Formats: sequence, structure tokens, C-alpha cells
Amino acid sequence: MAEEFQYPNDNSYAAEKVRSFPHAPGVYLMKDAHQRVIYVGKAKDLRKRAGSYFLHAAEVDERTRFLVRDIRDIDYIEALSEVDALLMEARLIKDIQPQYNRELKDGKSFPYLQIRTHEQFPRVEATREPLSSGVKLYGPFTSPVRGALVVLQKVFKFRTCNYEIREDDPKLRFFRPCLLASIGQCTAPCCGRITREDYRKMIHRLQRFLDGKREELIQEMQEEMKAAAKELNFEQAAVIRDQLAALENLKNCGDLERNVQPEVFQMDPKRGLAGLQKILHLPQMPRVIEGVDIAHLHGDATVASLVQFIDGLPFKAGYKRYRIKSVEGINDFASIGEVVYRRLKRLKDENGPLPDIFLIDGGKGQLHAAEEAAQRVGVSVQFLSLAEKNEEIFLPGESEPLRLSRHAWSLRLLQYVRDEAHRFAQHYHHLLRSRRFKE
Repeated sequence: MAEEFQYPNDNSYAAEKVRSFPHAPGVYLMKDAHQRVIYVGKAKDLRKRAGSYFLHAAEVDERTRFLVRDIRDIDYIEALSEVDALLMEARLIKDIQPQYNRELKDGKSFPYLQIRTHEQFPRVEATREPLSSGVKLYGPFTSPVRGALVVLQKVFKFRTCNYEIREDDPKLRFFRPCLLASIGQCTAPCCGRITREDYRKMIHRLQRFLDGKREELIQEMQEEMKAAAKELNFEQAAVIRDQLAALENLKNCGDLERNVQPEVFQMDPKRGLAGLQKILHLPQMPRVIEGVDIAHLHGDATVASLVQFIDGLPFKAGYKRYRIKSVEGINDFASIGEVVYRRLKRLKDENGPLPDIFLIDGGKGQLHAAEEAAQRVGVSVQFLSLAEKNEEIFLPGESEPLRLSRHAWSLRLLQYVRDEAHRFAQHYHHLLRSRRFKE
């Protein structure tokens, strides 16, 4: 059994470790002597922000002195931007529930802009409870978006009402539009003033703006503000200034795929875990699920991802990336075997806990490769594989796949783990490809 590392009786080890942190955005995780995360924080500059906790001012400040006293170790996760760091911090606090974090522990989520694309005349709305299908989502946003929604509606004139509107409804011609139509802020599809085709063209322009092509609109509004100020119409200039500030909030937006908020989508982790316990005949409800996926870089390099879920929710601090070392060319079976072997070997060497379920993306071949890897390490793990084509579950020793209802919570949870592993692997693939182009 590996001997536990003995920290000094103060935070000097962590203070020295911070000096190697990068000057980059990210989150830092402070730990106690038992390696438990006791505080998670975000930073625009990891080294400066995390280092500030080891100054004399933090030792005497009432808000931080008890935390500083308990710190023995510290780690960091680098983020792509300050916005990503904020979203990552919120996710980790909700997942880990650290002792010294007071905020972000509740179930409150970040808002989204949602376009209901399945409707003939799609409505646009700000929401913290987005639908899981039939919509185009933008977000999550770390700033309020309702003010920006008002500005966008003045420009693109979309509807925000809850009416079910159909182009072939004969009652439309008798309908009286709301005040928004009277002030030119909505095209009033509710009373047939715009065709379905023209309305969807407007929605497409809105989507292009939200996808990043917004400079033309912002420049136009800036010119209007300057003209109003030049004419001494300071009230109108102030209105446009506030509208521009609202649009600036749209920049505080995380990537939809990279910053998943599972608590806002239709997913019940407890039901999913209970379902897995039943179908796998486990003695107790599983807590830790790990999933692995493979991605290829132009056919001559293979990378892999490993994601970790705790109690049915993603635990980003447990995510890992691998560059495949022992496999020549494209061989998913051998690549899966290498990743599973490296992961289980490390857990065994470090006397770490094994996952309750190890999910492999693929079919029988990938599952068999994972089992062989575990045998070589000399450990026993509950494997299963999920084949994407028909969403079939393959279990060790079973010749026929297990087919669950598409609406089963257990299948939804497995799909979430599989899709998250795939997203993380593809992200690593893109990072490596970007580096190759630069080189």
C-alpha cells in the first residue's frame, strides 16, 4: 500500500506550488491535508489570483483566514477564457460542494437564449430551463441576457409571445396584435402581417448575429449614438449606450458543448443510476462512472479522452486526455486497450478507487479489448459498451446486446457519459490539429 504524502503543518507546500502556475485564465482547487477540495475559485491570471491567498493580508482577513489556515495543497485547471473559467468554477462547486465556497452551491443555473426552431414562426426567449430538443440554444451566458433580448428584438423584430401560430390558420386575419407590433418591435406573424418564409429569413439573420457576425450592427448603433450626441439629444444617446452595453453582455457566453449544465436539461441522475443498478444487478447504486472515447487526427495520430461522472453528474476535475503511444495507424480496439490499461494501472499503483462502471464507446470488439486490458492489470471492473448506431448495450459474457427504451433514464445517463467523452476527445483532437497547423 502506497504511503500517504505528509504535508508540512502549514501552507508552505501549496504556496511554493503556486509559483509554477501559468499566467492564464482558469480555476484553482485548494485542498486540505487529506486531499479533499475545500475551495474552488476562478482567475483571469491563475498565478496572481491563487498566489494572493498566501500573502499576509489573506491570513488576517476575516473572509479568508480560516481557509488559508487549512490549505495544504493546490491544483489548477486552465481555461480557454475568463468566461470559461467562471462557468467551470460554477460546475465544480456544484459537483464537489467545497467546504469554504458559499455561493454557487444552489441549483441556480446560467441563462440561455433559446430559439424554438420547430415552430413555423420561431419564438425567441431567455430561459434558465431550456428544452432538450426542437430548439437552437446560445449560451450559457454569465451576464443577464433579457436586456440584450429587448435590443435584439428591436433590430430583428422576432416574436416573444407564447401563441401557437400557423400560417394556414384562417383566424389570423381576425387577430389583433399586441403593443410590440404597434411600436415596430415585432413583425406580427400572429395576424398574418409577414409570411413564414420572410419571418424565417429574419430568424436566420438573428442566428448569424448570435453566431458571431455582430460587428456591423454594433458599428451602426455606435454611429447613431454619436449622431444623437452631436445633435445634443443626450437622452437618445444614453438609450443607445445602454443598448450597446446590453449587447456587450452577449460576449460573456460560454460554449454550449464545452460548458454543459446537466441540471437544466431533462436528465434525472438518480433514476439513471438506479436503472443501471437494476439492469447490471449491482449490489448497490453506482456512484462513479468513467467513459472513454477515441478520436483520430488525419489518420496518423490517435487521441483519447476519459471523462468521470460522480452521482450522475460530470466531474470535470476527473477528466483526462491521452495521446496513444503504442498503436500504429488506426486501430480503435488496440487504442481502447491502451487507454484502459494506462488508466487502471495508474489507479492500482496509486491505490485509487476503481470506477463502479467503465463505459466504452463501441461494440463487442471495443468491450473485449477493455476486458483484456483489465486482466493484464489484474483488476476487476464492471465494463459495458454502448454502440451508437442502434444504442445497443453490450455486457461482458453476453452474446446478445441489451436494448433499452429510448426514454429509459439509465440509457439517457449512458448516452450523456458517452457524448461527453466524445466531445472531450474531439476537443483534444482539435487542439492537436491546431498545434500542427501552427508548427
